[in-house]
Amino acid sequence: MAVSKKSMRWIPWILILPVLLIRTFTTIYPIFVTIKNSFFDIRILAGVDDFVGFANYLKVFSDQKVITSITFTVIFTVVSMALHIVLGVMLALILNMKFKGRRFIRTIVLIPWAMPSVVIGMAAKWAFNNDYGLINDFIRWFVPGYQNSWLINTGSARAAVIAMDLWKDLPFFAILVLSGLQFVSEDIYEAARVDGANGIQCFFRITLPLIARNVLTLCIPFTLWRLTSFDLVYAMTSGGPGEDTALIAYRITMEAFTNLNIGYAGALAIMLFLVMAVFSWLNIRVTSRLAD
Repeated sequence: MAVSKKSMRWIPWILILPVLLIRTFTTIYPIFVTIKNSFFDIRILAGVDDFVGFANYLKVFSDQKVITSITFTVIFTVVSMALHIVLGVMLALILNMKFKGRRFIRTIVLIPWAMPSVVIGMAAKWAFNNDYGLINDFIRWFVPGYQNSWLINTGSARAAVIAMDLWKDLPFFAILVLSGLQFVSEDIYEAARVDGANGIQCFFRITLPLIARNVLTLCIPFTLWRLTSFDLVYAMTSGGPGEDTALIAYRITMEAFTNLNIGYAGALAIMLFLVMAVFSWLNIRVTSRLAD
């Protein structure tokens, strides 16, 4: 018996239905459970499981540890992204130059990005050590007797975390910017040079406007990754000194799996989820407008 074309349209959906059901369950169910938990005071160690309404959400504004985490998360995201944009564009311009071994350099520059963040964090923890670390040892070549406990002082510890995040993801950002530079025709630069434009004028009048869309599109997902960063801080500083380098994702993990304060961790997670949702919506809006 012949099968109609209308019946054939349902076959692909039937074949992928098991995957859709599993994916829906593993994605939607945890979100609903987290939302439910955020309205309860669930402390496993104390044996508490009471409905408290919005108390967990209100607690965020009086919890100094969370406020410190939010503050550093904002600093971390803004400073890291600003440096990603400036240094990433500069590195992309260098990689776009014509020189011998360019393909090899473009390949090896991605090595830091390919390394796991935990490995980088553990290596950085050793490198920034005051007594036997690579950083201080290098500085002592030029400044004998130099001492600096990088991960003990708040300012230097935060700077070290941002530096390592930059070292890891900057090459990937630069390579993506480089992909945009490939579409800028050399004929435009030749015409500008004929008109008397120098290198700086070519960059600000030609290169930057033409890659601005590409850079803006990259900034949103890279910002989202900064907001949810966890493993680098976990391996490098464990949130120290005190709570000064604890990003919000790290604080959520500590509340959930160390303090076993499930309800409060759920409230923090939902608030971060809402921020991420706003950025995701912004990403869709910007990407759709740029595509028009």
